[in-house]
Amino acid sequence: MEAENYFKNSKSVEKWDKIGTGRKAGVAIPLFSVYSKNSVGIGEIPDIKGLIKWAKQSGLSIIMLLPLNDMGYDNSPYNALSSFALDPVYISLKELREVNLEPFKKEISALKRKFKAGSSLVNFEVKNAKLKILFNIYNKTYVGGIPKFLDFKKENMHWLKNYALYKALKDFNYGDGWEDWNSGQRDCIEEVISEFESINKKQFDFIYWVQWQLFEQLKNIKKYASDNEVMIIGDIPFLVSRDSADVWANKSYFNLNMASGAPPDMYFANGQKWGMPPYNWEEIEKNNYDYISQKLKYAENFYAMYRIDHFVGLFRLWTIDINSKEERGGLDGYFNPAEEYLWEEHGVKILNAMLNSTDILPCAEDLGVVPECSYKVLREYGVTGMEIQRWSKERSQRYDFYNEDEYRINSISSVSTHDSSLFFQWWLNEVGTIDSELFKRLCGYREITGERYDAIKSELFDNEHPDESRLLWKEEINSVDIFLGKLQLSYEQAWDMAALYLDSFNEKKKFLDYIACDYIGDMRDIDNSIIKSAIRKSMMTNSVFAVNLIQDYLSLDESCFKYFRERPSRINFPGKINETNWRTILPVSIEKLTFLAANDVIKNMISESKRD
Repeated sequence: MEAENYFKNSKSVEKWDKIGTGRKAGVAIPLFSVYSKNSVGIGEIPDIKGLIKWAKQSGLSIIMLLPLNDMGYDNSPYNALSSFALDPVYISLKELREVNLEPFKKEISALKRKFKAGSSLVNFEVKNAKLKILFNIYNKTYVGGIPKFLDFKKENMHWLKNYALYKALKDFNYGDGWEDWNSGQRDCIEEVISEFESINKKQFDFIYWVQWQLFEQLKNIKKYASDNEVMIIGDIPFLVSRDSADVWANKSYFNLNMASGAPPDMYFANGQKWGMPPYNWEEIEKNNYDYISQKLKYAENFYAMYRIDHFVGLFRLWTIDINSKEERGGLDGYFNPAEEYLWEEHGVKILNAMLNSTDILPCAEDLGVVPECSYKVLREYGVTGMEIQRWSKERSQRYDFYNEDEYRINSISSVSTHDSSLFFQWWLNEVGTIDSELFKRLCGYREITGERYDAIKSELFDNEHPDESRLLWKEEINSVDIFLGKLQLSYEQAWDMAALYLDSFNEKKKFLDYIACDYIGDMRDIDNSIIKSAIRKSMMTNSVFAVNLIQDYLSLDESCFKYFRERPSRINFPGKINETNWRTILPVSIEKLTFLAANDVIKNMISESKRD
């Protein structure tokens, strides 16, 4: 009743009326990680139907999908080539509309054999292989008189044309980014672009046709989900790749001298430099935020809610000179706008433009260094933020994990995110530790360097901890006075270091007490009882939604848990490019998901927490 009254009195009441204010449980899923018997090399849009069936069976009523936008060279869904276009890698060749597939069955079967679904890591070469077959199908299929296709082009040409131009020009330039094209193409000189378009009309129409097929497949999923009382939340990238159709066609909307990122914090000592260009909000506002409203209207075709990635960037964004060295991360950045008194007004303008664009409700990813005005605005608007269990702490006095009733009603409770370690990885490698780079820098500020630093580090931390980037406290450093004594500093001289100590020392025991888990095994190991208790605790919080990664849910199953421990399973390491980012695959197919004993465990936890 408390939640209902709160949301009914918020500025988003009309949008809450559409979805209801009941407590819900859900699952966050990267589509590339799943596969079915029909998948060709990667999870495909129709596979979401199988996920909906599994969700219903397990008592889950929300599926939150990572972005499905067309991806760039690093295959990151948050470094999109377009904030409108869907990625062809997710298309199902078997479910193409208005096409006779009979002549292409052998070709499709051969592709399925070559790119077997369920391999150890996603092979994104399947994207170009699919596009090759799609072009053959398109060439031999009459598409000119398909009414739905014609309507799609007419209604979406405001972004389709620029996207097709960008993609065709990128192919013409052997994959180079738009900044390396000749000046006429790079600067969108009308005569040059018109001539290129007239020569390549067929390629343009092919690109339109592929996007229409993707549109039809994903729109069908929204209807299927609604019919099964499951709500799809779509993640909308806040930023787009510097090398993207959006930036190339709308250069004035972006500050191309800067890169966006995140400031240093206790989890990322150097901060982060993402590379995507910050928005030029003054220019976007001149056109009544059309760029923002148009992409949200398009997303409304597919989702019942949308997630605003990096919501805190609406108020102020950490910006870094494009020429700053990569190894500096976000250290050389600053907030834009710089003046804190402008932040709330700045963010509210953009949020209002978003809310006025669609009938669907947003939720906010408000993690990292969060300004106070963000909490205030989310509270007033009734928009949900994020509460990640391991980071949700009282850090002024108790240094304890939030109690269940301390979670914001307007929040989504989770034990992990796609940018964090999975829960079991956090337990094994991170809990009770601090970032080694951050500790070294804080010591350097106090002229604790060289041999003295090495000696203090050896006295304070366990040398056998498996993760060199994290420092695990020795058990005998069991008070802040002992810690400060080793540093030969007073609390006033090292209050920030003392806070790090108080936040992390003995954290495993604190956490076990918090989740009411009676685990009696080796504290350097983990079993399913800890994972179950942690997820159960996230369900019991005050948050209106509890949404956990599918990988964390599957860790409740012994065989899946063993698989995750033996193979790469973390979805993404922020700020790093490596061979496993955005490529990990689940240990079981969608069909086998429905037979896991863990499903009943999930359903019971949901029922116990009075969610649906």
